[in-house]
Amino acid sequence: MDLNGAQWRKSSRSNGNGGECVEVAANLPGVVAVRDSKNPAGSALLFDPEVWADFLTRIKADSV
Repeated sequence: MDLNGAQWRKSSRSNGNGGECVEVAANLPGVVAVRDSKNPAGSALLFDPEVWADFLTRIKADSV
């Protein structure tokens, strides 16, 4: 999949000091891409938007 148009943003939960950051691009049609910010040219994990939304819902519920 071509990710050239991806608009990446860092997770607000990432550790900015240690470089351990996750970036997410949710602007692509039909897919949410996740990558390691230390290796932007590397591979990205691709998720169905519904699966990604369910993942976020579960994470938020567990963090309360």
